[in-house]
Amino acid sequence: MRRARGGAERGTVTLWILGLACCMLPLGGLGVDLGRAVSTRRALAATADAAALAGAGALDEARYRASGEVALDPDAAAARARGSAAAQDDRGGLRTVVVDADPARVTVTVTGVVDLTLLRLVRGGRPFVVRVEATARPHLLP
Repeated sequence: MRRARGGAERGTVTLWILGLACCMLPLGGLGVDLGRAVSTRRALAATADAAALAGAGALDEARYRASGEVALDPDAAAARARGSAAAQDDRGGLRTVVVDADPARVTVTVTGVVDLTLLRLVRGGRPFVVRVEATARPHLLP
């Protein structure tokens, strides 16, 4: 009767591979889901920046002509900012757009959601919420 070579260590490689797979799965999930979160944040930041800049272009012409003061028309600024946010092609996981405009500035806050894939188990199925804020002020070029 022949004895198998390495009989006492049989299955050790299988256990090592299984252990490595259990360690690598969460790391892979972290990489995939964080990559998606960063990409969504970048898209939302671009949307918020563009909307704030569009709103900052809504100058109150009557006020400027009367006093020379550079100020925003808050209603027009808010409308332009909302329109710009709605017209963006890459809106990612955009959920809400909040515009706050006054004569001195326009602030756009956008909120988005990233649905997790592998990390859904860790967070209990809750999505990852991303919030970005951009502010722009009116000015005239010298």
